[in-house]
Amino acid sequence: MKRFLLIIMMFAALTGFKRGTTHTISGTVYSADDKLPLPGVTVLLKGTSTGTQTNAKGTYSITVSDNNATLIFNFIGFQPQYITIGSKTKIDVYLKVASSSLNEVVVTAYGVQKRKDVTGSVAQINNKDALKSTPQRLQGRVSGIVVNGAPGSAQKMMIRGVNSYGYVSPAPAEDNESYKGITENSFTNAGTTPLSTFSVDVDAASYSNVRRFINNGQLPPADAVRVEEMINYFNYNLAGPTDNSPVAIHTELSSAPWNTKHRLLRIGLKAKTIATKNLPASNLVFLIDVSGSMNSANKLPLVQSSLKMLVDQLRPQDKVALVVYAGAAGVVLPSTSGDKKETIKNAIDNLSAGGSTAGGEGIKLAYKIAAENLIKTGNNRIILATDGDFNVGASSDDDMEKLIEKKRESGIFLSVLGYGMGNYKDSKMETLADKGNGNYAYIDNITEARKTLVSEFGGTLFTVAKDVKLQIEFNPAKVQAYRLLGYENRILNKEDFNDDKKDAGDMGSGHTVTAFYEIVPAGIKDDYMVSVDPLKYQKNEVKVAASGSSEMMTIKFRYKEPVSSVSKMSQAVVYDKPVDFKLTSTDFQFASAVAEVGMLLRDSKFKQKASFAHAIATARAGKGDDGEGYRSEFIRLAESAKLLSKGTELAKVGDDE
Repeated sequence: MKRFLLIIMMFAALTGFKRGTTHTISGTVYSADDKLPLPGVTVLLKGTSTGTQTNAKGTYSITVSDNNATLIFNFIGFQPQYITIGSKTKIDVYLKVASSSLNEVVVTAYGVQKRKDVTGSVAQINNKDALKSTPQRLQGRVSGIVVNGAPGSAQKMMIRGVNSYGYVSPAPAEDNESYKGITENSFTNAGTTPLSTFSVDVDAASYSNVRRFINNGQLPPADAVRVEEMINYFNYNLAGPTDNSPVAIHTELSSAPWNTKHRLLRIGLKAKTIATKNLPASNLVFLIDVSGSMNSANKLPLVQSSLKMLVDQLRPQDKVALVVYAGAAGVVLPSTSGDKKETIKNAIDNLSAGGSTAGGEGIKLAYKIAAENLIKTGNNRIILATDGDFNVGASSDDDMEKLIEKKRESGIFLSVLGYGMGNYKDSKMETLADKGNGNYAYIDNITEARKTLVSEFGGTLFTVAKDVKLQIEFNPAKVQAYRLLGYENRILNKEDFNDDKKDAGDMGSGHTVTAFYEIVPAGIKDDYMVSVDPLKYQKNEVKVAASGSSEMMTIKFRYKEPVSSVSKMSQAVVYDKPVDFKLTSTDFQFASAVAEVGMLLRDSKFKQKASFAHAIATARAGKGDDGEGYRSEFIRLAESAKLLSKGTELAKVGDDE
């Protein structure tokens, strides 16, 4: 017995490890230079694979059991910081910007290669520890990791990161993502074409998808950047309607920050906000892709976590059915009352992925179930969760568009939640949401799921105005040319504005929409104005408003009530009275910065004097009351994009095996 006790004492002495009481450490991580919170910072318990990541507000929480342990705070572009825990329960950290460039050997789980010069900090972990770590043990993103040790494992895992909801980010098996091509709006002559018509867009998928690329150390493909979706990812402080109309319209006019000779007009829409308790009853059908392509940690497991959060928001008067599809489609859970949350969650938990993808059959079945449980005065909606990789049955974008166009006439809306990477089909999912009178979000982590399905529950699921269109008539006496920023796939013909059969975007409870027009004032000499020879067979006269008029344009706004097929119209006049950019609202400044970054990411030929440095400074000035931390997160993304745009690669993984 004595010998046994002696062995235990010797082992304890050799390990030098003294366990204390398990307790939780929390705090906020800031940038030392500007004191802004840093979202996405890795917080790693030294010598272990236990870690977490700061959220959008820069805060973190991690459980430890050793007072002598050390926390490592690491973020690309900043110097890592090591802090011994001691008896502290709250640790706030200020990271300093890294000034040196590093040249390291990056070891993936399947090969070794040289890393190009990278400005930023790199955390180092032992290869053995990294490869034996299971995804479930890792709580956060580990950015910019360099692994020491010999390679040799066949496990194809990029040791560059752990995604933000707690699983290792796998190396995509193939780069097979698809995006609908975008031809940017150009400057239009207001004299010959005074009308500009488009549908609103409340989707925000492009922003979170762009964020995913940048957080993974890549600039996004140009066609993945939809400027209007980046702008409309953020909430803006606009007043709602004061009358009985569902939407209020606001305007703001100043100089364009990337060309001060031009004007920038912001059109803002704000939908009325309905308290959750007053929202109509919901008839929901969860349509979940359980095909083999969803069999990865950042797909089906995240779908399950996302939908369970949505279930928590349901009321007894709401009901949910669960339909899945792989090689075939089937009903997993019949329409079930919202107060039976455990039953619904159990059905979600029991899902598993495998097989091919009969997306068309799944959509047809979901509409059938929704129709059988239709609530005439309620919210009838299908929520499709998928990576968009349809490969059986109706699968082309055209096939899907025709299918959805037929089904939307039933009064059932379609919302699309996109997941995953590598084989992500953005083009299909955007088509489905656009034609299904719904909205489209890309869920890259559990925080984004919470934003979409909890924080913005009403806006995501409850429509207050449908087929919302805008038509702007420019006064050629004041406007020489104009350009709509974004909305390329929402442009309508001028005659579509008065056509109630023409589909357009919808707005949900509390939604805001922002659209920017860049304007070349009359009399300004500009490279974007190209002369055209006079017409031979008709007069070239252009009617203009009286030169003494200060009207710059008239904005017409058309919408339908959710259960109506007849539209209503209102209008507003904008006068040629721009304000100094520094005196504009913080929302105007911030949104213009997002637009500027969007143009830079697209490498727009209309970016003019735009720069990341200027956009970042503008965004900081317009950060305002950033209660949720999303604006601070954008500033950090812009800073990362600035580094990437200089040709650096944060974690390049080669093809050598």
